[in-house]
Amino acid sequence: MEILHHGAVGGVTGSCHELRVDDDNAILVDCGLFQGDEHSARGGNAQSLAIEFPIEHVRALIVTHVHIDHVGRIPYLLAAGFGGAIYCSEPSAKLLPLVLEDALKVGVTRNKALIRRVMQQLKRMIRPLPYGEWQPIGVSGETPLSIRLGRAGHILGSAWVACRVGTDGAAHEVIFSGDLGADETPILVAPEQPQTCDLLIMESTYGDRNHEGRGERQQALEDVIREALRDRGTVLIPAFSIGRTQELLYELEDILHRNAGDEAADGLPWDDVEIILDSPLAAKFTELYRELRPFWDSEARERSADGRHPLDFDQLTTIDSHQDHLGVVDYLARSGRPSVVLAAGGMCAGGRVVNYLKAMLGDPRHDILFVGYQAAGTPGRAIQRYGPGGGYVDLDGERFDIKAQVHTISGYSAHADQQGLVKFVRGMQPLPAEIRLIHGDPEVSVVLANLLRTMVPDTTVASL
Repeated sequence: MEILHHGAVGGVTGSCHELRVDDDNAILVDCGLFQGDEHSARGGNAQSLAIEFPIEHVRALIVTHVHIDHVGRIPYLLAAGFGGAIYCSEPSAKLLPLVLEDALKVGVTRNKALIRRVMQQLKRMIRPLPYGEWQPIGVSGETPLSIRLGRAGHILGSAWVACRVGTDGAAHEVIFSGDLGADETPILVAPEQPQTCDLLIMESTYGDRNHEGRGERQQALEDVIREALRDRGTVLIPAFSIGRTQELLYELEDILHRNAGDEAADGLPWDDVEIILDSPLAAKFTELYRELRPFWDSEARERSADGRHPLDFDQLTTIDSHQDHLGVVDYLARSGRPSVVLAAGGMCAGGRVVNYLKAMLGDPRHDILFVGYQAAGTPGRAIQRYGPGGGYVDLDGERFDIKAQVHTISGYSAHADQQGLVKFVRGMQPLPAEIRLIHGDPEVSVVLANLLRTMVPDTTVASL
């Protein structure tokens, strides 16, 4: 047995890992896009996304979750000739087609007939799996292979993947963590604790730091909004379409609910604060999240049963057409209407958030609030790093001075922090014989590796 890494090594994007049972049989775990500097280093064009490793022996693809850095290269995998099953959780099976259809439109082709054929093929290949049940993978050799999904708590439908290679008496078990979430992530059931494994392939995105607790981060969110609204400006949140957006809407509904009738700022009641979701794709995902209510955690289901609508409340406005989007950008930039805007483009490298940034970065009335990881080489990282000191950022080849206020609340990251990652390992009994870290900036992975070696001496940082 061999584990090969085709991405998310030395960085946090392009997740793609191969478990090779023998020369004729293997599975892939994820097949994602590279972003930021990692994309640029590969040539930064469509040709650089082509699958450059052999796939003739790959029997199945396992999808841990549907974020683009974990699934965005699936169309290229199909183009390379892959025709096996795509296994994922039941929620991911509903979300994946929407993600990939959008990825095709944005990054590959506008040919509707071609997109339709690809999507028809994709839907035939998807195999939804319930959590906790072993699924045999058809292999041609004598060594059996089966997989099992466990809840990862990262986004709705996210999973870690246990892979059992060999027969029960001499089986070797490998767990791929995918992206792990925090215990208190809104809407989601907490990550499930696996019992044990021989080899753990684990993410390390926030392996060098800890997040605020849920109460602290929600209070921080409320405080940032109060401060920004005193200036009668816009709070602009660059949001990822799936996961973060829905969690933020959930938290914003709770802030509005708790403060109903009170003032958000001098002379401005919370009841007049408008929450604007300016992302058609995020709106579609939010609708699917509502349909997937049985997979919500108990708190979210109880709120819904009490008549609250945590993802569809009265003060929420959704912007659909591009013309309406441009009108909202112009209106908010000119009028100073106090609003909270969640705009598409989590790392500010594209999407509707860019137009807001161009219109608002130079005005100190406005506030930019980051609640997710900003990869190196993205405009989001530049604004986050240089904005507090009055720096600048380049957007579409034009330089913009940053006069708006810039804030970061790390607690709303969908990734587990250092404490959560250590807990995931420590909860296994017995401990894994070996840990290999992926999906992290090199210096961060090293910090986590040094910490984990006190428990598992054979802990390394993966390399290509």
